[in-house]
Amino acid sequence: MTKPLIILDGGLGRELARRGAPFQQPEWSALAMIEAPEQVQAVHEDFIAAGAQVIATNSYALVPFHIGEQRFYEQGPELIERSGRVARAAAKGSSALVSGSLPPLFGSYRPDLFDREHVKAIATPLIEHLSPYVDLWQLETQSLIAETEAVLELLPDDGKPRWASFTLDDEHPERMAQLRSGESVRDAVIAMAKQKVAAILFNCCQPEVILAAITQAKATLDELELTDQIRIGGYGNAFAVAQTSEATANEGLDDIRQDLTPAMYLKFAQQWRTAGASIIGGCCGIGPEHIAKLASDLR
Repeated sequence: MTKPLIILDGGLGRELARRGAPFQQPEWSALAMIEAPEQVQAVHEDFIAAGAQVIATNSYALVPFHIGEQRFYEQGPELIERSGRVARAAAKGSSALVSGSLPPLFGSYRPDLFDREHVKAIATPLIEHLSPYVDLWQLETQSLIAETEAVLELLPDDGKPRWASFTLDDEHPERMAQLRSGESVRDAVIAMAKQKVAAILFNCCQPEVILAAITQAKATLDELELTDQIRIGGYGNAFAVAQTSEATANEGLDDIRQDLTPAMYLKFAQQWRTAGASIIGGCCGIGPEHIAKLASDLR
């Protein structure tokens, strides 16, 4: 707990859906980016008002998996740039930083869909068109080490911090903390240390499995003598059930659990903080009210 705490925003997509913004599958949060960018900016602003010190661009769904290949290559650059511009506008006048959200390129929770041959074609437009607007890079919901490494290697040498966030297997909570690929947290931390990331996080999994991952990450960084150089963090989701190895992220909206109130989410966050986390926020289903509770009680 020696590092100052950084509070992230919460789940942008589900907050847009909750507010009645344009939202449907397969576009997910990209639809609001296309049809109602002012509503995206309003959500960013509300997260900042709640206490978020970092907001992520609404670029998570701006990949072929969600908007289709034709629209990605024809309209993607404009939409990606718009997501950066909207986030920057929301942060104006505040001290909040903007992170460039780099999503799983081939679908959430599905390491089996990774296609190395097409990484550059999808990741390059995201990186190039977010670059003018972001203060740091945030790879999110990564299911396997190989994709994370491939995208990190495409980032420019711009001096901006690089954060890598992995989604954990929450279908089998009895197992040792591992990525959805089956790779260990230890191996992911070692790989990210070689990539010289500034932070290693765990996101878009049920909060119950994050503590073990943070504990293992801390132990591995201690072993590598990198605890002072690399931050650890977590931002869980509020899905009612765990995502399986055959998750179909484009076929419908997962139910949101009713028990994960701001007060209960805070209890998880306090455990992460005690275990060594210095970056904490929320993912799908975690709204401004949750972030306000974290900001008021954790800080």
